[in-house]
Order: sequence, then structure tokens, then C-alpha cells
Amino acid sequence: MIDKKTITEIIENEIADTDLFLVDVSVSSGNVISVVIDSYNGVPIITCIELSKAIEGHFDREVEDFELQVASAGIGQPFQVFKQYHKYINKDVEVLTTEGIKFSGKLITVGDNEIEIEVEEMEKVEGKKKKQLVVKNYSFTLDQIKSTKDIITF
Repeated sequence: MIDKKTITEIIENEIADTDLFLVDVSVSSGNVISVVIDSYNGVPIITCIELSKAIEGHFDREVEDFELQVASAGIGQPFQVFKQYHKYINKDVEVLTTEGIKFSGKLITVGDNEIEIEVEEMEKVEGKKKKQLVVKNYSFTLDQIKSTKDIITF
């Protein structure tokens, strides 16, 4: 069976000195290798093809057969690595806390172990008859977050 650590090392060497970063690597018992990469500027399909060929070049299918899938991180999928938070600064995200509460807003800061989002909410303001749009900032440490994903707006 092909080793996940070996695949990871090959990928890290191939993407060194680029803006790409590794999101996930998995190797099933049937030697199905799945690689997910991302970049701060998006990942064109040609990059996935080139990385796939580079990985494939390190192995001999005659010795050990395998299936290889290289893809970019999916839109609307939960973040898997911390670098993805940096990619989405000033963009809309949805944060699900470990308590099961969802917050949707703009990711405004990313620290070492926490993030801050800006959320617009309709709220009753004293002296007003109708609810008013209020902007609030919420901070979360990583251990308070169950998942975070990007929100696509058109």
C-alpha cells in the first residue's frame, strides 16, 4: 500500500515556492489516492493536472497499481486547514460553533488561534418602532468552531 506520508512529502516538495498549499491527502486500502490543494488566488485545472503528473512520476504502476485524484478545495465545503481562513479575509463565511449556533458574515481578522467576523443583524433599537440593521463583531477561538465554510454571493 502506498504511504500517505510519502505522498504528502512529494506534494510538499512539488508545491514549494508556489502559492499552493495542501488541504488534504487520503489513501484508501485499495490505493485510491485523493489530494486536495488550494491557493490564495484559486487553482486552475492545469495546476491539478501538472501536480497529478508529478506525483504519478514518483511511482511505478507495474510495481503497485493506484488511482490518483487531484482537486482544488470545493466551494461551499468546510475549511480543512487554517490557511483557508487567510484566503477568505474580507469575504463572507458561515461559522458553525460547537454549540450548534450559525453565524454568517464577513471574515475580518484571523489571528493565531482565533477569527473575527462582522455580522449584520436586524435588532430592536430603543426609541425606534422597526428593527434596525446593526453590525456586530463576533470573535471565536478555533476550539469554539465546529466548521467554517465560504458563502457564495452573486
